[in-house]
Amino acid sequence: MTAANVYQQRPTAGAKAESSLHHADLASLVGKGRKNAGVTVREKKLLGHLTLRGDGHDAAFAAGVHKALGIELPGALTVIVKGETSLQWLGPDEWLLIVPSGEEFAAEQNLRAALGDLHIQIVNVSGGQQILELSGPNVRDVLMKSTSYDVHPDNFPVGKAVGTVFAKSQLVIRHTAEDTWELLIRRSFSDYWWLWLQDAAAEYGLNVQA
Repeated sequence: MTAANVYQQRPTAGAKAESSLHHADLASLVGKGRKNAGVTVREKKLLGHLTLRGDGHDAAFAAGVHKALGIELPGALTVIVKGETSLQWLGPDEWLLIVPSGEEFAAEQNLRAALGDLHIQIVNVSGGQQILELSGPNVRDVLMKSTSYDVHPDNFPVGKAVGTVFAKSQLVIRHTAEDTWELLIRRSFSDYWWLWLQDAAAEYGLNVQA
């Protein structure tokens, strides 16, 4: 294992964690949207986010990642989802690992143990970003309103993930299932994107899911 000082960053007691949209009280909106709404939004809050850097061409690095996570190292512009865990390509030597809430410390320990003395970097970025999941038959229509990136099925199949401009800021769009997309957003812009989505999805109907 690398000699990095790894420590548990998530408080186990005495501290209340709140998502970046806590003030919007999304829970109070569950079930109040239009019936058969075209878009459903779910806040995937307080997950563990880790950036991983290493040599993607090194077979030992790829093998170590697979050993630790049970996930193959994804190639360019792709995301691999396994249950509540996902691994996404961010660049030639960088990936984003997202794990269920509270599992980020164990995931980092497993990665460091599996990757041994390889030249790597793992950073916990959980506090800086979160995910909004969009599902339903009209999600692609909302995306076409919001980004100049081509989201046509031929160009943006399931399993693709790209960083792009959305409205007037930047985020990552991940296509995780046929009618399901994820917006990987910065916490500081969460309110802006929530307001934007309400407006962009208004004609199709917007439901909030817990």
